[in-house]
Amino acid sequence: MHLEGSLEPSLLFTLANRNGIALPSAADDPAFASSAALLDRYTRFTCLADFLHYYFIGMSVLVTAQDFEDLAWEYFSRACADGVEHAEVFFDPQAHTGRGVQYKTIVDGFLNACQRAERELGITTCLILCFLRHLPVEEADSSYRDAKHDLTSGRLAGIGLDSSEKEYPPGMWRSIYHDAKTLGIRRTAHAGEEGPVAYIREALEELNVQRIDHGVCLGDDDDLLRDVARRKILVTLCPISNLRLQCIKDIKDAPVRKYLNADVAFSLNSDDPAYFRSYILDNYCAVQESFNLTVQDWHQISRRAIEGSWCDDNRKATLTRKLDEVVAKYGIEK
Repeated sequence: MHLEGSLEPSLLFTLANRNGIALPSAADDPAFASSAALLDRYTRFTCLADFLHYYFIGMSVLVTAQDFEDLAWEYFSRACADGVEHAEVFFDPQAHTGRGVQYKTIVDGFLNACQRAERELGITTCLILCFLRHLPVEEADSSYRDAKHDLTSGRLAGIGLDSSEKEYPPGMWRSIYHDAKTLGIRRTAHAGEEGPVAYIREALEELNVQRIDHGVCLGDDDDLLRDVARRKILVTLCPISNLRLQCIKDIKDAPVRKYLNADVAFSLNSDDPAYFRSYILDNYCAVQESFNLTVQDWHQISRRAIEGSWCDDNRKATLTRKLDEVVAKYGIEK
């Protein structure tokens, strides 16, 4: 889940006014006539590039540490209402440092919200720095250098790779990922969302990632599917996001059943919930309505999501105990 992707139009307009940021005029883009108009436009994305156009406009209103904290806190509050116990969230520093916002401002704001979420809501978090693949690799190198101390100290949980996938194969970032592996920094990458299954293999072989984000087309390569299952590599599926961006035509086309049958570890996620009008519980409900999963299916999905998470062993044990209590309460079908 991308924190910048939880920027609701109401907060977007509030922050734009607070910081004196000029948004596109309604004459140039009717979507910016009001929060309601922008929400309506979000229901009609035609592809990843169309979504990213609005995504980066939204980012422009984030300026101060308080802005970043307000954004993340609003998300954590919503996630708490959906029953979230632990959240591993992405952020895109390059999208902000390129506008003159200091790296420290971004991280301090987000971490303030993470600490508050644990203190007031009981939600633990991992903050993951992502590199924007549509920007030059040299800029990712600079972002990585800025963050290296936070990554090695554990202040940040790891690195990821996001944004436009087509024409930006993951191997382009191999030098950063090689260094991160050497330093013991956790690694994930978006692969197989709009790009081909070969990008998943490349992310595993050249970036040595420990997770795959999206991975919708993993099933296109049976050998790779079996290898991912054998290695217990977590795939972070985002069903409604994939539907909204037309990667799939129906939630029933999401590889949920295929991955269950193939013993692939996967989790369900909301990706950019403000833009796709789907928070985590919406994704769970959509999957249940489409696949009619059993309690045992959900137990398997949730247990493997916990196992593949980046929280510490004590937190994993607590989450597993809570999961088992829910399963014991509602029973497993025989």
